[in-house]
Amino acid sequence: MEKLHIENSTVQETLIIPLYGRKLASEKFPGLIADNKAAEIIDGLDYDFTDAAAGLKGRFAEFGVLEGAMRSYDLVCEIKTYLLRHPEAAVVNLGCGLDTLFTQADNGRTHGYNIDFPDVIELREQLVPPAEHETNIAADLNDTSWFDAIDFSAERGAIFVAAGVFYYFTNEQVRSLLDAMAAAFPAGRISFDATRKSGLKMMLKTFIAQAGISDVGAYFHVENPSNLESWSTHFARVSSKGFMTGYHPWDKSWGAGKHLLARLGDSTGLTRIISIDFAS
Repeated sequence: MEKLHIENSTVQETLIIPLYGRKLASEKFPGLIADNKAAEIIDGLDYDFTDAAAGLKGRFAEFGVLEGAMRSYDLVCEIKTYLLRHPEAAVVNLGCGLDTLFTQADNGRTHGYNIDFPDVIELREQLVPPAEHETNIAADLNDTSWFDAIDFSAERGAIFVAAGVFYYFTNEQVRSLLDAMAAAFPAGRISFDATRKSGLKMMLKTFIAQAGISDVGAYFHVENPSNLESWSTHFARVSSKGFMTGYHPWDKSWGAGKHLLARLGDSTGLTRIISIDFAS
């Protein structure tokens, strides 16, 4: 089978860090994440992973792998929690890349939607074919016409998640999108990861730049999650949890050094999951 080629300095290339990270996470932290699909996808790509592998070596980089695994675990928890109250809700993965969040959270009664740019969805269709009750949507998230593709009712509900996506948007773009979503999907909920401005600089230096990806900037940041309450009259509640220690019990085998970094990241607001409940 001919491998699929990924061009350098493209949006598709930004998929490489989380994809390779999930492969490593499955190997290093199997009790937290089991994503065998990641290794299979990597085998099907025509891409030189040398820079990505080099950028994810070392103690600090290994902590970054753990961060990625924990973020995925947390968002799956958010989906499952929402589905306990709304078992037939739509599950919408914004900027899905090549991840398998819906598969991990699927309760058999819901429908999943994976949204990303057309070139990413083209790759996904070939590497991660949708399940029977799963739909891939090729769209720019900032073009809200994708709203119409979601089979939504307020009675069934909708849970949206975004993993490592909003960093590439400006704060105003995120604000506009979330306001429009809250108006279009009443009683829905969105959960996403966020960091402070200082966290953006760290992310650019340690992960994106070291992996050899150029021409990609990071912009969106949140200094105080409570400030988001004023972003929209359609927001009912904004909440926040540290994503390194707020969802999963710490495994001592991961090491005291990582535990210290995890607590520091959560306590300083560098590693957050923010959830917004939309008004009914």
